[in-house]
Amino acid sequence: MKICRYDDNRIGLVQDDGIHDVTAVLAELGTFGYPLPKFDPFIARLGSLKERILETAKRAKPVPVDRVKLLAPVANPGKIIAAPVNYTKHLEEALADKGIHHGNLINEIHKAGMFLKATSAVVGPGEGVKLIHTDRRNDHEVELAIVIGKPAKNVRAADALGYVAGFCIGLDMTIRGPEERSFRKSPDSYCVLGPWLVTPDELGNPGELQLSIKVNGEPR
Repeated sequence: MKICRYDDNRIGLVQDDGIHDVTAVLAELGTFGYPLPKFDPFIARLGSLKERILETAKRAKPVPVDRVKLLAPVANPGKIIAAPVNYTKHLEEALADKGIHHGNLINEIHKAGMFLKATSAVVGPGEGVKLIHTDRRNDHEVELAIVIGKPAKNVRAADALGYVAGFCIGLDMTIRGPEERSFRKSPDSYCVLGPWLVTPDELGNPGELQLSIKVNGEPR
């Protein structure tokens, strides 16, 4: 399945002929009182809602993708964990360019570990990025975002994909400077997710995907 969130928090199943509104399935989630869940309830129930989503989509009139405002497919992520300097060419670039490292220690990922982006930074493709600190260098990094669908801790590598609800494209926006990495990557709109979430059964092997990014038509 390809699942999107759009317009006024509608939920859609994306198919070849457009987006089929399946918002009615949210009634299955029930209501939540205070304190609210620290996760996205829809993503947590995605597997059990699959048949209901497919049935509801059959009765919905498709809407062209270009007529909606696409929001992030995950409305309420509990946390966003990111991998720094996660390919060799970027490591070489960062070490060679003071405009990137600003005197910060740059390590390979196995030494640096992970970092966090604020959940408040999340937007969808239809919302766009609002740059701040434009007196500094702002960079754009395309990523494969892996959406975890159930609680996970100390998971064996062999079992990891069993915890994945789906995948989407991520845009990790970064302000260059001397501050700690998470701070520079967490302004509002600096974490774009979308255009939709693709479930593992439809995606296939994520290790075989090719990612690229263009700015105003220019490959970066």
